[in-house]
This record gives sequence, C-alpha cells and structure tokens, in this order.
Amino acid sequence: MKGPNMRTMSHIPLRVTTGAFILNAGYGKRNLDKDSAAGLQAMAARVIPPVSRIKPETFGKLLSYSEMTLGAALLAPFLPSRLVGVGLGIFSGSMLAMYRKTPGMTEADGVRPTQKGTPLAKDVWMFGIAVALVLDRKRRPGGAPK
Repeated sequence: MKGPNMRTMSHIPLRVTTGAFILNAGYGKRNLDKDSAAGLQAMAARVIPPVSRIKPETFGKLLSYSEMTLGAALLAPFLPSRLVGVGLGIFSGSMLAMYRKTPGMTEADGVRPTQKGTPLAKDVWMFGIAVALVLDRKRRPGGAPK
C-alpha cells in the first residue's frame, strides 16, 4: 500500500480549513428560527428560484445538513479531492452568485463588497480552493501530468 504523495499532502490544509469552517457554519444553523431561515431562503431564491417553494423551517434544516455534509466530506481523507472540490465549487459558486444578486452586497461597481457584503464575498477564497482541488493532477514518475 502506498503512502500519501505530496499532491495529496498539499490538499490537507485546503480541505481541513474549508471543511472545518463549513461544518461549523452548518452546525450553527441547526436551530435557525423561522425569520432567520426565511431571510437566508430569500437570498438563496435569487439564485435558485424553486427554493422559495420550501417552508422556511425545512429550508433552514436542509441548509444546515447540507453544509455539515459538505464540511464532513472535505474532512474525510478517503474521499477524492476532485470530488469534494466539485462540491465545494458548487457551494461557493452559489454563495458568490447570491452575493452578486443580493441588493446592498456590492459597491456601485457591482464587484467590490460593501460592509454588508463582506461575509459573502469571502467565498471567493473557497471557490479558489475548489478550483485548485479539481484541477490538481497526478504526476507521472518523470514529473509529467497524467
């Protein structure tokens, strides 16, 4: 059985930091009150309109469980980095789309975050990590990518 290679080792800090962050965020949403869940649901519905048909309490639970599942997947060393990278990319890409479509989140230029938008704008880092996990390729013994 082979040990971890440098490529896999370099994924550890990326996966642990984002996985722990997302797992904690989901854990914190376990008992969202109806108004908080409805507020998050309204933001999500700007990107995924059918979300508005779910009861706010149900949406809050689904969001919580989804975030905890993604966080745990990133922390699970037996899951391939590409697979969890795709999940992280979908999650962070959705957050960035929500950031762009929610009024008051960006400055007049539509890109730079306002104070209110900074918590969502930070997801650009998670998107970059997702891209790194997905695009990283195994190397052949001679150093060329497979």
